[in-house]
Amino acid sequence: PPPAQNNPSIDKGRKLFSDVGCAMCHTPTLHTGKKIAVEALQDKDVNLYSDLALHNMGEVLADDVSQGNAAGDEFRTAPLWGLGKRIFFLHDGRTKDLLEAIQAHAGSGGRHYVPSEANQVVAQFNRLSEMDKQHVLNFLRAL
Repeated sequence: PPPAQNNPSIDKGRKLFSDVGCAMCHTPTLHTGKKIAVEALQDKDVNLYSDLALHNMGEVLADDVSQGNAAGDEFRTAPLWGLGKRIFFLHDGRTKDLLEAIQAHAGSGGRHYVPSEANQVVAQFNRLSEMDKQHVLNFLRAL
């Protein structure tokens, strides 16, 4: 389900989430097709908060594991639905801290990796006031 409604901080955080660019990859809603094997899943909105695409995430998140066509610094955008119920964050569960998880999305290139595609988004998040950062965190915890 979508985040709780009628909470000013969560509403503000939802807007800031999009404004800083998080929603470019953590796409709030995807829509299923009309020709899905399970009829109940046909033609539905899914509040996944993912584009399900692979992205270069830089050296900070790189784990040097190649899977299929994904190199060691590429990750499929993790769906954020249910984030508020999680204890550990990132693909490998390396942190319990949402701010640390957001910061880990930024990374320079190095060795054989290109810079993270999220660098500009993380920089925009970092320019928010502390209160606005808290609104984003409140929104994420409501997912």
